[in-house]
Amino acid sequence: MKIISVVGARPNFMKIAPFIRAIDQHNQLCHSEEKIKHLLVHSGQHYDDSMSRTFFNELSIPDADINLGVGSGSHAEQLGHTMIAFEKVLQSEKPDWVVVVGDVNATLACSVTAKKECVKVCHIEAGLRSGDMTMPEEINRLVTDRLSDLLLTPDEISSANLRKEGTEKKRVELVGNIMIDTLDQQFEKAKSLKISDILKNNILDGSKTESDIPEDKGYAVVTLHRPSNVDLKEIFESILDFIIREVSKDMNVIWPIHPRAQKQLRSFGLYDELLSAKNIFITTPLGYLSMLRLNMGARLVLTDSGGLQEECTVLGTPCLTLRWNTERPVTLKEHGGASVLVGNNIDRIRNEYHLSLKSDIKSYRPYLWDGNTAERCLKAILFYKD
Repeated sequence: MKIISVVGARPNFMKIAPFIRAIDQHNQLCHSEEKIKHLLVHSGQHYDDSMSRTFFNELSIPDADINLGVGSGSHAEQLGHTMIAFEKVLQSEKPDWVVVVGDVNATLACSVTAKKECVKVCHIEAGLRSGDMTMPEEINRLVTDRLSDLLLTPDEISSANLRKEGTEKKRVELVGNIMIDTLDQQFEKAKSLKISDILKNNILDGSKTESDIPEDKGYAVVTLHRPSNVDLKEIFESILDFIIREVSKDMNVIWPIHPRAQKQLRSFGLYDELLSAKNIFITTPLGYLSMLRLNMGARLVLTDSGGLQEECTVLGTPCLTLRWNTERPVTLKEHGGASVLVGNNIDRIRNEYHLSLKSDIKSYRPYLWDGNTAERCLKAILFYKD
C-alpha cells in the first residue's frame, strides 16, 4: 500500500507527526509485503521556512519527500497552484490513499485533486463545523468531508455533524483527537523548558523586559490572528486597550505575535504603544514546544486559535476564545472543557475574564483523547472496505 500524506501549514504538523510514527511502527512489526510506502507532501502554504523547520525538528517529522512550494497568495491562488502541482505528484506516484488533515487550503486542494484522479481520500479531523461560512476553513471542511472516502472524527459531536449531513455510516469512524497524541508525546520535553529561556530567545527588539520574568500562573498568554479581531482598527484597538489597561495590571502578559497582527498594529499606529506597555512580553511566533510550555504555566489564555482551545481543555488552563463560534464545541465549559466564547465584545471579555480568574478548571479529556488516535487512524485505513 502506498499512502501520500499532505501538510500545508503549521497546525497540520502536529497532526501528521503521530500518523507518520504509527506507519513507522507498523512497518517495523509487519512482513515486507505488508509494509506501507509513505510519502509526505508539503504544499509550502506556510512559507516561513525557519518556523516550519523548527516544527519539523521538534516533532521529529522527516523532511517532506515533495515540497510543492506554493507559498503566499490569495485563497484562490493557493488552491490553484496546489492543485496543479499535486496533480503531477499523483500521476507520477499513483498512491492508494491520500491522507489530509485539518482544514487549511492544502486540505481542500489535495482532496479535490485526489478524487479527480480516482484516489481514495482519508480526512483526519473530519466533521468539525462552526456554522460560519465567512470562515475559509469552514468551506474547506465542508468540501473535503463531502469528497472523502474515510472520515475520521475527533469527538462524538463531529460524528453527529456528519450524520446530520447524510454521510454514510460506513465512511465515518470516531478515532479521537490526533493533536493530543502529539501533546502527550511532547509533554515532558516541553515541561523541561524554562519560561525565562523562551522569552530571552524570542523577545522582540524594543519589547519591555523591565518586569521580572513571570513564574508559572503569573502570566496570561495572548494569541490573535483572525481577520475578525485584527483587521478593523476599532476592534483591535479595543482588545489591545483591554489587555494593556486591565490584564497587564493583574499579571504579566506573554504575546507571541502573529505576522498578520503585527502588520495591522503597525498600520493602525498602535504597535509602539504595545511595545512600550509594562508587564507585556512580545515575542516572535513560537515553536510547538515553547507554546505548549507557556500553556502549561499560564493562568489564563486569550486566543482565537482552534488548537489552543483543545490544549487548554486537556491541560486545564482557562481559555477565553475571542470568537463568536467554534468548530470545537467539545472544548467549551458546557461540555466539560476549559473554553468560553467571548467574541470581541469587551464587556463580555471583561466579565468572563474576571470569572475565569476565580474558576477552578480541571483537566478534561473527551472520549478517545488518550494519545492513541494515530494508531486508530492507520487501522481504519488498513481495514477500509469499499
